[in-house]
Amino acid sequence: MKGNDYVERAIIELGKESAFYNYLFLFIERIRTLSIRTVQLKVSGSGKLQLLFNPETLANKPMGLVVALLKHECLHIVNSHILIQIKNKREKVLWDLCMDAAVNQYIRELDAFSYPLDKLLMEGCATDNELMFVSPPGFMPGETAEAYHDWAVEFMKNNKTIDLEIIDKQMNKVDSHEEFGKYELPKEFVEDLLKQVVSETYEKSRGDIPAAIEHVVSMALDRPLLDWRTIIRRFFGASVYVGRYRTPLRPNRRYDDQPGWMNDYAAKLAIVVDTSGSIIDEEFEAFFSEIDVLTKLTDSRMWLIQVDEAVQSVMKYGKGMWRDLKLIGRGETDLQPAVDYAQENLRPEGILIFTDGYADIPVVKRKVLFVLSDKGNKDFMDEVTRIYGKSSCTVLRKEAAVSR
Repeated sequence: MKGNDYVERAIIELGKESAFYNYLFLFIERIRTLSIRTVQLKVSGSGKLQLLFNPETLANKPMGLVVALLKHECLHIVNSHILIQIKNKREKVLWDLCMDAAVNQYIRELDAFSYPLDKLLMEGCATDNELMFVSPPGFMPGETAEAYHDWAVEFMKNNKTIDLEIIDKQMNKVDSHEEFGKYELPKEFVEDLLKQVVSETYEKSRGDIPAAIEHVVSMALDRPLLDWRTIIRRFFGASVYVGRYRTPLRPNRRYDDQPGWMNDYAAKLAIVVDTSGSIIDEEFEAFFSEIDVLTKLTDSRMWLIQVDEAVQSVMKYGKGMWRDLKLIGRGETDLQPAVDYAQENLRPEGILIFTDGYADIPVVKRKVLFVLSDKGNKDFMDEVTRIYGKSSCTVLRKEAAVSR
């Protein structure tokens, strides 16, 4: 059995181990190509997870190895390794080893033929992920790629290990990380995509996940809480495709002397600002300073709605306009009129609501993010997350923020 059929059979075999893999592969587009050695993960320009594979190479490998390699790629997705952006060639070699060590330890078929990361770094040996693999240092199991990377940097510094460029010349890996950290979409969008895929897969396969994999997935889903700026940037990342344009900053893959193409995304957002008496100027300025930063990243089409107990002002918002903006209202708070106006008249992709939370929770039929002031109503936040989900509310703080 050759080509696509061989890969699909391997996916079926992997699914017999756990339904988790069956559900995860529902989100992964499989693309056959002879331009890579074996397998490669990437995120497409349209925001899809893709597994590129060479059908001729894989068809000549034992089925058990192909299944293990597919599991390897799945764990790269779970751990969001595809987000890691590499600064230079030297860094890439070390990250490749650390990412593989983080996932191979949970794959029995690969771990059995693995060498500890510290031994590889000390001796300057390379892995090929075909006959020889990498595992974590024996005294450091169960950690993330980030933890192994931090450790490895110190280890190399203290032990004066062999230069990584020598290892790089030896490496001829089965699975390619070339597309890791490379994507046309905003990082926040890709990060949110991975989180959603893993979360949905986990929920659908609950009760049929191997203990080791469940540990990895749980770690991925229970990572430290994000600060409010990251939450807002993720919200902006869910933007809509509006076209393509040429730019000399992106090389043309076909013609070296021509500019390349870049996809353009625009977020049509409505920003609802609670102008009741309890919002302080410092929080208002911090909120709009961040919104201004985001306008540099995308051609965002934004509308600003001021509301206390009624809609006080509606305007198209542009960078820096908040500095001359006069808050209108300062009365009681009712957010629903502003939400209704936005949904009926502006029909935005999403609604961003800046409030202190001393109001009734509005009924929102669009994607929504509530940003509470530092002294906001905790009960409001708890109820919002119950109704709209964990990522629907964050707190505006100077040092840190709580995202539910």
